[in-house]
Amino acid sequence: MRFLIRLASENSEFRVPYNHQHYLQGLIYHRIRSVNLDLSLALHRPKVPKLFTYSLFMSEERQSANGAPYFIGKGKGFFYFSTPITEIVEAFIEGLLKNPEVILWNEKFYVETVKSLQEPRSYSGKTYSTLSPIAVTTLKPSFGKLKQYDLSPMEDKFYENLKENLKAKYVLIYGREPPNEFSIEILNSKMKRFEVKPGIFQRAWHLVFKAYGDEELIKVGYRAGFGEKNSLGFGMVKVDKNKRKKKERRRR
Repeated sequence: MRFLIRLASENSEFRVPYNHQHYLQGLIYHRIRSVNLDLSLALHRPKVPKLFTYSLFMSEERQSANGAPYFIGKGKGFFYFSTPITEIVEAFIEGLLKNPEVILWNEKFYVETVKSLQEPRSYSGKTYSTLSPIAVTTLKPSFGKLKQYDLSPMEDKFYENLKENLKAKYVLIYGREPPNEFSIEILNSKMKRFEVKPGIFQRAWHLVFKAYGDEELIKVGYRAGFGEKNSLGFGMVKVDKNKRKKKERRRR
């Protein structure tokens, strides 16, 4: 289930910090908690995929602010939200509509519309592009301890962990053995570095890629997010209908 949330600002222009995912995460959790406290507590369980994802915050028009850590938005603001879990989307949307005033990074918005979006009829063989970058990590020894390391699409481990993460989500959703047929072909990639919490940074990748394999497994990624840290604002994709020149071709 996928929704477009459109927000009207009380000002004609508004600031949007580049590192803003944690503000959207806070909005989602607070609205869910206002409707379903038990669900909110369940979503805070550590080391378990949360099975929802969302895009970066966007605006109808935008302009840079001369090296400032934010851009200037004009018109309506908006973001996308997706989950395969009915209980999550019902609580979040109900919470938004019950209290349509939204404060994000000291900017005031009002929920204008919440629109349900049609999903693809099929998933394998399609081209996808990221609405929020994909994060994939592994653990590596460093000074006698295991330290989290951010993987890149130039590393084979990126593809291995991306697939295993997808299979783990499949098990959580369907409660059965996951299919194994999944691969991606990356057509374009761009690294981004985000401050997800004060002093804590995450390297992630905006990608254009083709996905091949089991329909239900790819659907899990489309609905719940590809890669890790989806509830922190990573891993949301859309079907990319643009015709692009293939600058890169890496299939794993």
